[in-house]
Amino acid sequence: MKRAVFLDRDGTINIEKEYLYRVQDFEFIPGVPEAIRLLNQAGIMVVVVTNQSGVARGYYTEEDVENLHRHISGELGHHGAHVDVWLYCPHHPSGRGSYALPCNCRKPLPGMLQEAAVTYDIDLGNSVMIGDKTADIEAGKAAGCRTILVRTGYGADDEHRVGSDTEVSDNLLTAVKLLV
Repeated sequence: MKRAVFLDRDGTINIEKEYLYRVQDFEFIPGVPEAIRLLNQAGIMVVVVTNQSGVARGYYTEEDVENLHRHISGELGHHGAHVDVWLYCPHHPSGRGSYALPCNCRKPLPGMLQEAAVTYDIDLGNSVMIGDKTADIEAGKAAGCRTILVRTGYGADDEHRVGSDTEVSDNLLTAVKLLV
């Protein structure tokens, strides 16, 4: 079984911008490409798990999400880094049409992590979830992962909400340096 680091996207990989979907609005948080490259070099699988309720709300499409992920992958490639798997939840209870349904993939539920574990033979007990919101931490814990909250994005505001069993780092690069 493989070891993985699950990463939230908005506020962890990129600068938080509400309902980010346009390539031209994307900006890495400083140090992120290096952090992901360090995980790659250590042989740790990198899996992005991101809630994208903007799809359910009609703000953008799944194609927009996938285009942005291709763009981020290209930018990471310029730094010798890559994400192994991109997973996203397009659902929201107050969304539209087929996206307005209860699901197990929307964090804080662990569905995306569990799906990745089954599909890619990941050992959740030996894996880590890193994110900037309590929903990320709760999803990681529910999946049986070690959890790290980063102070980027909403993390500085959510820090007081996580328990002592969750580590806290200033940013993704600092967190990854503790892991590798």
